[in-house]
Amino acid sequence: MINDTICAIATPFGTGGISVIRVSGPEAILKVNQTFKGRNLLSVNTHTIHYGHIISELGEIVDEVMISVMHAPKTFTAENVVEISTHGGVLVTQKVLERLLELDIRLANPGEFSERAYLNGRIDLVEAEAIMDVISAKNEQALKIANLGVAKQTSKLVYDLREKLLNIIANIEVNIDYPEYDDAVTMSEEIVEPQVKKLLKEIDHLLKHSYQTRLIREGIKTAIIGRPNVGKSSLLNTLLDEDKAIVTNIAGTTRDTIDAYVNIGGITLHLIDTAGIRETLDVVEQIGVGKSKKALEEAELVLLVIDQSEDLTKEDLELLELTKNKKRIIILNKSDLNKSKVKLADSISISTLTSDGIDKLEQEIIKTLQLEDLNNSDFNFLSNARHIQKVKEAKTSLESVLEAINNEMPVDIYAIDLTNAWNMLGDIIGVRYEDELIDQLFSKFCLGK
Repeated sequence: MINDTICAIATPFGTGGISVIRVSGPEAILKVNQTFKGRNLLSVNTHTIHYGHIISELGEIVDEVMISVMHAPKTFTAENVVEISTHGGVLVTQKVLERLLELDIRLANPGEFSERAYLNGRIDLVEAEAIMDVISAKNEQALKIANLGVAKQTSKLVYDLREKLLNIIANIEVNIDYPEYDDAVTMSEEIVEPQVKKLLKEIDHLLKHSYQTRLIREGIKTAIIGRPNVGKSSLLNTLLDEDKAIVTNIAGTTRDTIDAYVNIGGITLHLIDTAGIRETLDVVEQIGVGKSKKALEEAELVLLVIDQSEDLTKEDLELLELTKNKKRIIILNKSDLNKSKVKLADSISISTLTSDGIDKLEQEIIKTLQLEDLNNSDFNFLSNARHIQKVKEAKTSLESVLEAINNEMPVDIYAIDLTNAWNMLGDIIGVRYEDELIDQLFSKFCLGK
């Protein structure tokens, strides 16, 4: 049981129209009432707003405020909650916060309001993480995915899988406790095996679509690769429609990776402009080339840029070979020079100088990622890397069950793997998470949330 009361500024810190300070805990209303001059907050109805002033210990006015009073359990944290709307100045907001801290109200840790909502059973872990996804959504589709999490739709996927697993485990437990009711061989071959196979098929479907959903939510790591001076930085600037990277006609200008985000067709690309990959004796450039190769390894999409005004070089051929197994788009730049010397199948001809071919490139990016018809897509799949990993672990345990059945192992042996799969799925929604892991997860949230 949580006994202390916490507070934090819930709006971005700085000058604005208003600031909101959130207070939550068993004594939230009582404590705030001690410093509020206006109606007696202890006697007002829940979910009502009241005008008045925050008063210092000496009785002086700190600020003119509006106070929202919400009684447990129908609040975000399932505790008593008070939200104080102050004027939006930095100093006055800080003064009101300091006054609350004088009343033995503790400053909240990052994410502690959401953590309390979880600990008090108001939300599960999927919903909690979805709240931050709503805040950090980089495109409209990512926002839709996050809202499905907040609305418990994503959690329902996990609950349904766990329920089916629980039914299998329960049948096995009956078989073990009351062996006269069922034959062990029949239990394995006619009941457990087909149900496990059906579950694995559902999980495979979930994982297949979750990959695309994760890309939409997090943004696609996109490495712009090429030898020096082919127009990689120019391409970055053209896609961003701003001068993010320095562009010169001197080979090796880009010495380090430069990253930025761009929205194309409702999809967010995490663009990484890399140093030109070539053999060099320059120590600084060697470091940049090393980072470029690492970016290439981690990329989910590669934009390989080639200068079509020149013959293919040794470096070009090496990069074509190096990226052949990656999801890539070959870009022939400098079409404005009207002297193309390169012909490559499935390539896009562009000019970063005139922006010719950029629209076609953007269409090819969406096509390559197989994300063309997003408006009619079902986004209710997993999008969080932690969730996807736990489902993969559950899948591994279920595959072990099939292996045990094939090896004619006793029923109670593979019941362990079934339970392990059930627990892995439970970790997603947080039904058995350890305190240390919970604290670590919520520490990534912003202050006041």
